[in-house]
Amino acid sequence: MLLTLPFSVMAAEPVTVVAAPAAGSGVAGQLTQLVLGLLLVLGLIFFLAWLLRRVQQAGPAGKGQVIELIGSRALGPRDRLLLVQVGNEQILLGLTPGTITPLHVLKEPVAVPSTEQATPEFAQRLMELLGKDKDKK
Repeated sequence: MLLTLPFSVMAAEPVTVVAAPAAGSGVAGQLTQLVLGLLLVLGLIFFLAWLLRRVQQAGPAGKGQVIELIGSRALGPRDRLLLVQVGNEQILLGLTPGTITPLHVLKEPVAVPSTEQATPEFAQRLMELLGKDKDKK
């Protein structure tokens, strides 16, 4: 009987725990937190894109450079062909993970239709949405 006394005393007293509702613990609070987090990440992405564009414009963009990359073609996951212009000469290079091999020196330079590099479709579409199309400059 003495052994059961503390258990019966504890069982006789009802334990009431009042849980305070957490602020925003409902679905609306979680949705708000999700939207704010998404907006923060998107804002960070746009800020970094703007910063990268500023840094690229600050330096000389190809001006004063002796070596210029004219074109590139992937041959495999790690192998590429590069067409490089040095002064008035164009050189076709083979690029592998361990070596760079000159394959051919062109006697007549390949005519490049535009000096400005082609923008990938996604980047071009993003610039259009942001209202910063290169043709409008």
